[in-house]
Amino acid sequence: MMMALGMFVFGMHTLAYQELQRQTDWRHGSTSRIGTNPARQFMGKGEDAITLPGVLLAEIAGSQLSLDVIRQMADTGKAWPLIEGSGRIYGLWVIESLSETRTLFFRDGAARRIEFTISLKRIDDGRVDLLGSLTGTLGNLIRRVL
Repeated sequence: MMMALGMFVFGMHTLAYQELQRQTDWRHGSTSRIGTNPARQFMGKGEDAITLPGVLLAEIAGSQLSLDVIRQMADTGKAWPLIEGSGRIYGLWVIESLSETRTLFFRDGAARRIEFTISLKRIDDGRVDLLGSLTGTLGNLIRRVL
């Protein structure tokens, strides 16, 4: 297991990302002053974002169904706990976007190679009312597939 977002597990059989990019911001207010540098005041935490780019090769590893599950999770608008395979807990995150590029097609139109990027944003960990439930998400996906 590379990482888990809620009950979705990133790995070779689902989605394997190639990078984990994280950007954390802090807010500093600024007030102009005559004859000197602006005065700055720390205003607290800003955005915390994680980007997971990767490649899904259907013949070797991964499944298109995994991208569908991520989309269903994002459709709920809920937050999901993000936990690294090492046990490191990142907190609660929402799925902000998922992009994919399909190339190298089979004769039936299915893609052999799908490059994807998943963008996550951290929310306040105290907002447990925003936690998602994968049970409903999987049920919706199964109904859609059948």
